[in-house]
Amino acid sequence: MSKSFFIAPTAKNAGLTSVSLGLLRALDQIGVKVGFFKPITQITLGRPDHSVHFANSISHIESPKPISLKTAQDYMTRGDKDLLMEEIVENFHKVKKLYDIIIIEGIVPTPEEAHTSILNKEMANSLDAEIILLVPMSSLPQKYTLKDFDDYLKTSLSTFSSIKAGVVGCVLNKVGCATEAEQRHDDGISLTDQSDIEQSTSHTPLAKLISESTILGEQFHVIGKVPLVPSLQAPRVLDIANELQLSTLPGTGSEDTLASRRVTRIAICARSVSNLVSALTPGCLLVTPGDRSDVLLAASMAIQNRLPLAGIILTGGYQPDESILEFCRPALQNGLPLLSTEQDTFETAVALSKLENKVPLDDLNRMDAVMTTVADHLDIDWLKQHCEKERATRLSPPAFRYQLSENARIANKTIVLPEGNEPRTICAAVACQERGLANCILIGKPEEIHTVAQAQGVSIPEGIQIIDPDEARERYVIPMTELRKHKGVSHQMARAMLEDNVVLATMMVALDEVDGLVSGAVHTTANTVRPALQLIKTNDTAKVVSSVFFMCLPDQVLVYGDCAINPDPNAEELADIAIQSADSAKAFGIEPKVAMISYSTGVSGSGADVDKVREATEIAKTLRPDLIIDGPLQYDAAAIESVAKKKAPNSPVAGQATVFIFPDLNTGNTTYKAVQRSANVISIGPMLQGLRKPVNDLSRGALIEDIVFTIALTAVQACQAER
Repeated sequence: MSKSFFIAPTAKNAGLTSVSLGLLRALDQIGVKVGFFKPITQITLGRPDHSVHFANSISHIESPKPISLKTAQDYMTRGDKDLLMEEIVENFHKVKKLYDIIIIEGIVPTPEEAHTSILNKEMANSLDAEIILLVPMSSLPQKYTLKDFDDYLKTSLSTFSSIKAGVVGCVLNKVGCATEAEQRHDDGISLTDQSDIEQSTSHTPLAKLISESTILGEQFHVIGKVPLVPSLQAPRVLDIANELQLSTLPGTGSEDTLASRRVTRIAICARSVSNLVSALTPGCLLVTPGDRSDVLLAASMAIQNRLPLAGIILTGGYQPDESILEFCRPALQNGLPLLSTEQDTFETAVALSKLENKVPLDDLNRMDAVMTTVADHLDIDWLKQHCEKERATRLSPPAFRYQLSENARIANKTIVLPEGNEPRTICAAVACQERGLANCILIGKPEEIHTVAQAQGVSIPEGIQIIDPDEARERYVIPMTELRKHKGVSHQMARAMLEDNVVLATMMVALDEVDGLVSGAVHTTANTVRPALQLIKTNDTAKVVSSVFFMCLPDQVLVYGDCAINPDPNAEELADIAIQSADSAKAFGIEPKVAMISYSTGVSGSGADVDKVREATEIAKTLRPDLIIDGPLQYDAAAIESVAKKKAPNSPVAGQATVFIFPDLNTGNTTYKAVQRSANVISIGPMLQGLRKPVNDLSRGALIEDIVFTIALTAVQACQAER
């Protein structure tokens, strides 16, 4: 039976978009087929609604265009409430037929806009939706008591007292306060609404409120306690430049650079340089008169020391002297943006203090992080139970990542990272340690690694081990000589090969000192894979080493193999690749339905290439009768149900394949890249299969989160290899 949740904010500035989409992400992670519906928008006519835009852009959910609030108010004023609700119900059913669970976003009740509270009630009633109250803790009185808390909830509940489905719970938003690090500077401009901070630091302890409340209970559950996270309100330099109509000094920051830098704090530079140093922190945006060459020089030195400042706003219409700009050229070439305004420093500071916290429509990364944070602070177990988890599920990309993280935590494996001084790798290792995904070992000079980490605004926790390759290398010379003696490798040759940190790390894997390896942020695939093939070898059941990509399509995750290793496998090798890929899919929560891809379907074609696929299919079926495998199948017959009914109506795989096995590397690599680029699909991999222990490669353009999930994937794969 389908279910709908209506998110009803109890006050302004409740974080409605963030919590609604965060709940969408949480339900998606547990495998529920969830949709999004926004009946009425309060956005000015002609502009896109933020929630609908982000639901489509990030979660790939199409939702009918919401009715404008002005139109809804006109209906209500004319007494045509029923007509309005009929239109809303019609739009809702366009979504309902596609999903099991629907998140319905209400509207913000404001005294300035008529009918807002009534509209929420009428919409929830007409759509027969269960109501989740969204309670921003900043809406309560300062130093509020338990009685204030209960009275506030009672008032909010009374609005929906006649609703049949009822109020099932609440989400408490903006809980907690800014961290000490975010409050320690008294000369900057806060990017968090100060009232939020004041209110969230003045209340009775939340645990006491929840345990002693007379309102909260089994019928009215606290579904989530979402903290106030000022860092998630960090705008891009581009957003500030657009909002304040700042100009960029030529050669000091492209639009891509402005879009990639986030402002975590703003510092007004009214002091001498010696007193300014403490304000130079990662993500800081400096505001200074344009003739303060000393500030520009200090900031440039910080950039050269790998401190990632957000940028500098030069006020008063002053331009730095050309000689100063030339002296600072190395820092400017590293991307330090210099922005200019005709306004003086005070006027600029006032404008900055009035910046709106709403996430811009094109800032998908920030909204994605907000959604993840909200999802992480919701009661997943309650949601599972309430949504009747026994309903058929599918593995969406968020569900895949969620399950991957959970399995990595359970695996508790140690992963070595040979590119230990690479900034993204360091940040990823720290993130893995903080999330409990894996125990990471960084290969590199300790002092260099700590310097890079400090420049990135992170510190290396105790749980991360750092190995100096110069100190460790010698003890692997003899073991490596033994492993490669059949190739005539001498001690001297082994010592030279171990100068490569990837080879050194691979030896650690080969000797079972660590569980897996991740590399490739600055190395080629060949640099990562070749040592693994030479030193780790294949496992007892594999005929070949192969690879798979996890293709994160909007609705589900598919497995593609082999797209990276074997140029032209024979029938036996292709069957082995299919079996390996099916086992990999199952290990990562994907039910394997294996399609052996060819240019023809069934018996419609002939030729050496299709005969190879046909033979490989039969071999795989014989070796693994427990697997659902079929082929040869054309890609469209394997993937599209309507095509499958025509081309392969009796196939157990056609139209529902989850694992796609390509006949050769040319086909596989071309297909994966075409899907990845044309459909803007995230692909995780290549993940190597068939090795005794896991080694995995990265794209050299990998983001920190890409590396984090590859480390998690390697940890899970290591656990699977032990079975």
